[in-house]
Order: sequence, then structure tokens, then C-alpha cells
Amino acid sequence: MMLKIKRVPTVVSNYQKEEVEGGRVGGCGRNCLNKCCVQGAKFPLYAFKKEKEAPGDRALLGHEEREPPVAFLDSLLLGEWEDRMQRGLFRYDVTACETKVIPGECGFIAQLNEGRHLKKRPTEFRVDKVLQPFDGSKFNFTKVGQEEVLFQFEASEDGEAQFFPNAPIDVESSPSVVAINVSPIEYGHVLLIPRILECLPQRIDRASFLLALYMASEAGNPYFRLGYNSLGAFATINHLHFQAYYLAVPFPVEKASTRNITALDSGVNVSELVNYPVRGLVYEGGNTIQDLANAVSDSCICLQDNNIPYNVLISDCGKRIFLFPQCYAEKQALGEVDAEVLDTQVNPAVWEISGHMVLKRKKDYEEASEENAWRLLAEVSLSEERFREVSDLIFEAISCSIEDVAPSSLDEPNAEPLVDFAAPCPNMVRGKKDCLVLQ
Repeated sequence: MMLKIKRVPTVVSNYQKEEVEGGRVGGCGRNCLNKCCVQGAKFPLYAFKKEKEAPGDRALLGHEEREPPVAFLDSLLLGEWEDRMQRGLFRYDVTACETKVIPGECGFIAQLNEGRHLKKRPTEFRVDKVLQPFDGSKFNFTKVGQEEVLFQFEASEDGEAQFFPNAPIDVESSPSVVAINVSPIEYGHVLLIPRILECLPQRIDRASFLLALYMASEAGNPYFRLGYNSLGAFATINHLHFQAYYLAVPFPVEKASTRNITALDSGVNVSELVNYPVRGLVYEGGNTIQDLANAVSDSCICLQDNNIPYNVLISDCGKRIFLFPQCYAEKQALGEVDAEVLDTQVNPAVWEISGHMVLKRKKDYEEASEENAWRLLAEVSLSEERFREVSDLIFEAISCSIEDVAPSSLDEPNAEPLVDFAAPCPNMVRGKKDCLVLQ
């Protein structure tokens, strides 16, 4: 199966060059997001409605649904992203990259992206420490050009979703913003940067993770996912951010079987992946969206505090979250990674772990197979014994014990994914995006 994606020529913007031609004009000369330039700047503002119940439960509870002020995913996020593409603000044209679904039961997705590793910003920090202080002298998102920002994303103050096309930046409140990823992996690839002017390091907290869940919920489309990479798990910038993009194909991890582990008092159910190359935990449910966010963010905080690198996939409109503790960088440093896997130069971060393999060499793309993808991802996974140890740490942190599980729940895996990705998606983005699987 091949994926058909719209082709648009792209050039590099001045904001991405090492030096601004013609000298600096005002502030730092780059019209950036730092306080030297951002005073008085205006951007669109999408103010989302904060919900009390878990995502997806509104109709069941009898709440009336009001039309959003603007179509968040199709018109605002993807529309603004396409505008930046037409204006040439990307380092390369990701829509020219070949993409295919690899034959096999898992349905791994392979993309040939030969330009990304050559033009992507290099890592500027240690990879053996998950928590590191923010360093303003290194690249961070306050240094990007203002034209890369699509909109501000904040909670509504009056309880209803609102859209303001030209809202001033409130420097004192440090807004959260959505910006393009200038080194995109896929169509609509953006960054969610919580409280950008606070210059938070790359570490999850409860508030930032809840914000990410609201973004997934607001998009309302299971083919729009958010991801997070910790330091040591292939985050390349030590400034708090989530990534997100749209791809109308189910990820292999979303189709993987799971085995129930336990249910928290908050209604959050925790399970583990079965028969998948990377061991991981899956979080679903919860009495409120905040219950789900707290369970996952507390788990992430536990991993951070114990210096365990990890990746997170936010799937199914924020209703299903995958947490992957990983050890690839550690094994790489110890010389324990298979030489053929190393030769691919693939850094297995959240998207690769989820089954979207971004390959750098044409040879690897042409020879892509389920066996090769499985072998690469198996290098990422913790051993069974280590995964149990890490899971115990997590369950202790979220006040849960595996002894609470009924024995029958461990007998058989649950083979059904939460969303039937084989069925037509009523919210699929169609038309000008043209990013559907061709059978």
C-alpha cells in the first residue's frame, strides 16, 4: 500500500539560517518569541472548553454539544500549517517523502526521509540524564521566528470554547503555543509548547500533560496523535514540548493486543502490551480527563525521578495513552546494539516505537520488512525483568498494587483495539489534505 500525499515545493526561511542576511533590525533581529521581540506581538488564540468528564463521554452524560468556534484540526491547525508550507518555512518538503505500509500482520509504516537527519538540529545536551536544567544559551523555542507560530492554545475563561483571530501575547502569563516543526516527519507536524516563556526543561508535569490531552481531545480525530520524548529517549531540545501530526493510517501499537493489569480508584484502567516488540503500559478511562492525565503524568514523573528514559504516545483523541520506558541510548553507549541496526542511523523515538519508521537510507526503505522493523524496535525495549521492576516503581508511585488484580484478567490478552481503525472514520480529514491509504 502506498500513501498519496499532496506535493508542495518548499524553501528554507530566513529564520532557519545560521545568520540573518543584511544585519539585525530591532531586538535580536530575528523577530523571535523571546521577550526582546515578543512584546506587542499578536497571534490567533484558541481557548478550549475545560471538561469535567473523561474525553469522549460528553454525549453519554447528556451534555449538549455546541459547535466549536472554528474547526480546530481541519481549518485552524492544518490550515495554518499549509499556509506556512506555502510560505516556505520548512527545512525540506516532507510531502515529497515516499511512504508505504510494510506487508505483514503489524502494518508498520515506513517513510524515506533522507533530508531530515542532515538538516535537523543536533542534540546539545547529555543523553544519560533524563532531568537536566534549562540552558538559555542552547537552542530553545523562544528563539524561533514568530511566523512559525500557528496559534496560542489556552483554557477558556468563561467555560466555552472561543477563537480570537488576533490576540496579543500576555508575556506575564506565559502562553502555551502551537508552532510548526521545521523538520517535519509528516503532514501537519507541529509542536505544542506549554507556557513557552517560562522556559521549562523537557520534563512532564501534571499541567502540561493535561494540556496535551485537551489538544488531542479538541482535534477530535484518531489519526491526529501527540507524542513526547524524554531526554535520553531522543528528545533533541531541552525545552518542554510535545509533537503531533496527522496520518490517516492506524499505528501498529494501536492495534496491538493488551493484557489488563489493574484499575485505579479514579477509574483509570492500566494494561500492558502483548506481542509487541517494545514493552509498554496502556492507560484508558478515568472519571475525568484530569484523572487520566494525572495517572499518566505521575507515572512519567516517577520515571523522570528515577532517571529512566521514556516515550509517550497520546492516541484516540486523548482517550488512550501508551507509555514506553526504553533503554536504546544506554545499550548504544555500552556497545550492545546490533551493528546492522546501528547502521540504519534510526533513532527510535515515540513515532518509530509506535510503528511509524522514519528511515534515512533508500536501501533500508527498499528492503523494509516487518522482520527488520521488529528487530530494530526490540533493541529499544526493556527486558522482561527490568520492565517488571520499572512497572512496580510506577504502580507504587500512582498508589496502586498489582495484587489488586483479579487473576482472570491476566489470563487472556484483549485483542480488540479501542478504536476500529478498519472502519471508515467519520472525522477523517479529506479533500485538500489527500493523505489516505491507497489499496
